[in-house]
Amino acid sequence: MRFAHYQYLCSHIFETDATGNIKPHYDKIITDKLPLLILAYIGDAYFHLFVRTRLLSFEQNKVQVLNDFSAKIVSATYQAKAYKSLKKYLTPEEQKIFHRGYNAKSHAPRASSVADYHTSTGFEAIIGHLQLNENTTRLNEICEKTFQIIIKIIHDEQKI
Repeated sequence: MRFAHYQYLCSHIFETDATGNIKPHYDKIITDKLPLLILAYIGDAYFHLFVRTRLLSFEQNKVQVLNDFSAKIVSATYQAKAYKSLKKYLTPEEQKIFHRGYNAKSHAPRASSVADYHTSTGFEAIIGHLQLNENTTRLNEICEKTFQIIIKIIHDEQKI
């Protein structure tokens, strides 16, 4: 995207109506038409909040400990490890979303391998899709399974 186009979008994203209220550009969110990286963006935010909230079952006083563990749990590396165990529980629709997210064109950060980054993007796309479609039962089921898998992996690694 060119800088001028970016500036235009930023200056027009929050347009007001005749009464001065911010007017939305869309009446509803149709997840099947959203770019997969948008689903992953929402899924990443949701999973991070889920993990931070879930960690309060273990620690409620040390914010640095909570931050360290949440960062580790939501990392692409651990999401990719969890996905290997989780994929057998996914529905065909969720598997399709995963593969589309995995194949979405993006740039992996230096903190993880390209394969782990793409795997985590696919996983986060599933979470984003479930969240935006308000499928809270399935969303919580997958997030909790993923959380448990990652905690077990971290626990097992610490024994070595």
